[in-house]
Amino acid sequence: MNFSDLGLSPEVLKAVAEAGYQSPTPIQEQAIPFVTRGRDLMGCARTGTGKTASFTLPMIDMLATGRARARMPRALILEPTRELADQVAENFAVYGKYRKLSTALLIGGVSFDEQDRKIDRGVDVVIATPGRLLDHFERGKLLLSDVGILVIDEADRMLDMGFIPDVERIVKLLPPSRQTLFFSATIMPEIRRISGRFLTDPEEVAVDPPASPAENVDQRLVVVRPEDKREALRRILRREEVGSALIFCNRKRDVDIVARSLDRHGFNAKALHGDMRQSIRMETLEGFRNGDVSLLVASDVAARGLDITSLPFVLNFDVPFNAEDYIHRIGRTARAGLSGIAITIATPDDDKLVTAIERLIGSSIRVADLPEIENPGTGNESERSGTDRGRSPGRRGRRRKANGRNGQSPTAGDGPAADAQPGSKAGTRTRDANGKRPSAKTRERKRTRRDGEATAAGADLKFGVTDDVPAFLARPSRSRDD
Repeated sequence: MNFSDLGLSPEVLKAVAEAGYQSPTPIQEQAIPFVTRGRDLMGCARTGTGKTASFTLPMIDMLATGRARARMPRALILEPTRELADQVAENFAVYGKYRKLSTALLIGGVSFDEQDRKIDRGVDVVIATPGRLLDHFERGKLLLSDVGILVIDEADRMLDMGFIPDVERIVKLLPPSRQTLFFSATIMPEIRRISGRFLTDPEEVAVDPPASPAENVDQRLVVVRPEDKREALRRILRREEVGSALIFCNRKRDVDIVARSLDRHGFNAKALHGDMRQSIRMETLEGFRNGDVSLLVASDVAARGLDITSLPFVLNFDVPFNAEDYIHRIGRTARAGLSGIAITIATPDDDKLVTAIERLIGSSIRVADLPEIENPGTGNESERSGTDRGRSPGRRGRRRKANGRNGQSPTAGDGPAADAQPGSKAGTRTRDANGKRPSAKTRERKRTRRDGEATAAGADLKFGVTDDVPAFLARPSRSRDD
């Protein structure tokens, strides 16, 4: 099938051809006909399948006739992050260049004044994050009574980030006779329940099994001790000769720490997370897109807002807390039919998280060793190859192997090996020169001598309660009879 078979206008087809696209992706092929017919739609497609174009292309044609009034947009697109909103705005600019459509990008980190000026002139499409949109509405700068098309994009991410209450409030401000397009990378029961509040007799399109990774991604797992993670990351980057990669961390503070560590060791790395100013975030993203930045260390805020076709590597410095985030992270590579590599660095304590990911994707992740770094117990490869789902035998007892028997350090046991540690304080206190344990009387004499030395050393110290009595307490007390 070609784009010309989807009923798009010559202007849009020309822009699509100039962008280098010949055939629609499965989500575009299935969703565009329903959108052009004005039907409500619930679409499920993982990141990187061309989902954004599946609603921007028909919307450009549908909004070609008519004109927006001041402060009253005709279409509204809600995105969970600034990066995603900016990506949608770029799609409208690329595919709508032969249509006279006006757009306004309402996101945080940008001056209200510039956004207000655009809204005052009248815009056809508003692309916004929920919080900033409500800010404009509460200031009386935006009216939503003329919105005919509503797009709720990345609904599962909206749910994770706690934006659903804001979305529900926004929907109540819209006219009921509207077309609603609801997209999500996964369709969980909670997402299906939420969609029922917004959609009327919707068509449903799902082009991938829920939470399925791309088939052309080579997934690997490296297990190291927590203190070795940064060293492991550097060795992976050097061994694989990584020229460009997206590195994910679970916490914002770790994003900065890892980026600074890589920079100190000679890597061209930058950080990206939600606490950065919008201008710096956009500058960093642009530098990564054009190759000025080789390694982008990011939190999950960038997982669905970065669209780079030829990204060869994705590295998980942390195993994601949410198994579905693993799908979205590795979905940044192996796009447009290309192959990619996704390497996850785990510790023995991450066993449950890795098991949850393997259950979700329906297969085990191949363990890759770093010869230069000791592996704290992942089992041999032959053990892992026999399982497809759930806890794999190769990782069973990872915590026990890493920490010693019964969760104790191997060097803290009661056997001779522990006492033979050179310089071990425990060994010198419990054994004499002949290797025998001192008697109770000997230990008591040593304790008394140490206490006496400590008393002598602290004789001049008068902190807290001492034998020195303040003068006012030394005076004789007076009785009432006196």
